[in-house]
Amino acid sequence: MSHELITLTMFSSLLVLMTTGQRVYGVVGFIGATAAYFLWGGNDIEMPFNATFTVLNWFALLTLPLFVFMGFMLSESGLADKLYRMFHVWMGPLPGGLGIGTIGLMVLISAMNGLSVAGMAIGASVALPQMMQRGYDKVMVTGVIQAGSSLGILIPPSIVLVLYAMIARQPVLQLWIAGILPGLLMAALFTVYIYIRCRMNPKLGPPLSEDERRAEEPEKWRLLREGILPVLIFAIMMGCFMSGVTSLVETSALGAGLATIAAAFKGRLNGQVMESCLRQTLSVSCMFMWIILAALCFGAVYDGLGAIKAIEKLFLSQLGFDRWTILIIMMLSFIVLGMFLDDTAMLVIVAPLYIPLVKALGFSPIWFGILYTITCQLAYIIPPFGYNLFLMRAMAPPEITIVDIYKSIVPFAILMIITLAIIMWIPDIALWLPDLYSNRAR
Repeated sequence: MSHELITLTMFSSLLVLMTTGQRVYGVVGFIGATAAYFLWGGNDIEMPFNATFTVLNWFALLTLPLFVFMGFMLSESGLADKLYRMFHVWMGPLPGGLGIGTIGLMVLISAMNGLSVAGMAIGASVALPQMMQRGYDKVMVTGVIQAGSSLGILIPPSIVLVLYAMIARQPVLQLWIAGILPGLLMAALFTVYIYIRCRMNPKLGPPLSEDERRAEEPEKWRLLREGILPVLIFAIMMGCFMSGVTSLVETSALGAGLATIAAAFKGRLNGQVMESCLRQTLSVSCMFMWIILAALCFGAVYDGLGAIKAIEKLFLSQLGFDRWTILIIMMLSFIVLGMFLDDTAMLVIVAPLYIPLVKALGFSPIWFGILYTITCQLAYIIPPFGYNLFLMRAMAPPEITIVDIYKSIVPFAILMIITLAIIMWIPDIALWLPDLYSNRAR
């Protein structure tokens, strides 16, 4: 059997089994083990499982539950609510100010949690009712929350970039730093769009009235003091990490500890909050760990076949595609897969094939990691099957229909495509900070 046929069989079987509703890690691991058995016989069926022992050497995996716990602690203890209230008071007087404040909130939530689902949950539960109550257009509100949540896997400490780093064997810090400017660029484009659109049509996002501004004036500085606490946690954590005072694992432990201390300091820490945080952390961490194990199992078989070299030869020699055409094909495949799978599942499926190909094409794996995260989030919000579209529908009130959700995301999807094109055109947006840090560290 040729490498191309084996590749087609494994990946098509993977996609078919995904439609059965089984767990991603179960499907991926099953395909890997089954392929090993039929290709090399019963004596080699343990080969993909033996590859999973490499996880024991990934000390950086300890960061996963600690960062997730930090995000849940800040969310469950109510500290994130204070952040939104701070943005609400300070940005409310602007046209679309609450929408702009929501984007700001999402940036900070991303910097605390690293998961897009967390941003979506906080936006739908905290920001959506406030904006709807103040007369914001429901289509605008829905689009803002979905767009803001897309920043969750781009701005450090992104959990998805940690997983990408482990599977692609790239430095986590380099990927985190690379995500900063693209994340801020995307947030800036969202903010400018909201401001201009609401200024042209104030009914979409009316500013706070004079009475509301006067009533909330005394709160401004008090809320600034309270809202700055989560920002301070992130600043201390990243400052210690980038200065070399703490390692990656120590940084995650520092963040989790500071979040817990902050919750206790504000009187928000109790048994119920701690139990909720621990349960959610365990659930998310176990899911990611099983996905990593399955990815190694699948990748060990695929790599053992030598199929990666065969695919490189197919694209570069036989088909004669130039490297930018191949890159665009990769991006389009992410969009198609993202309509049905989450980002970690996509990474598991394409990593054994795409990452070696990216290196062979002469592209930076760091830069490609940023393109991957943006494209994944773009896939999440493209109708009709975007993952975030249905998540938003589950969290939204009844008056927001699925048609409203589809309409809301169109301008923000265009802005994400523009961001992707800019970063592809100017790679230094993603690579300048990592290169600068690397030069200083030498």
